Amino acid sequence: QVQLVESGGGSVQTGGSLRLSCAASGFTRNAMGWFRQAPGKEREGVAAIDRSGRTTYADSVQGRFIISQDNAKNTLFLQMNGLKPEDTAMYYCAAGSWRLRLTRSEYNFWGRGTQVTVSS
Repeated sequence: QVQLVESGGGSVQTGGSLRLSCAASGFTRNAMGWFRQAPGKEREGVAAIDRSGRTTYADSVQGRFIISQDNAKNTLFLQMNGLKPEDTAMYYCAAGSWRLRLTRSEYNFWGRGTQVTVSS
């Protein structure tokens, strides 16, 4: 069974930075990703990375966020720079996808989330 535990969320002002971490245990398959969900909105894919290090990003975060991983420690990261109020959401770590996708249905395992709040 895969378990995912996120950390690193918090409150920052516009333009600030945060680094999220996701500690994974169990077999996570090929790709892991970060998703986010704001109140009243659908959960959306933010970034994903596969075991070879290939990445994909949502257009809204391209150039500001960087996804990375430490395969030896089975840990996923999301460096978020240039944060905007519209980035405010609960951020979830996801695993279990065989393909490098930002589609929610591709992932079988989810963490409980960490809150990111960006104030103007």
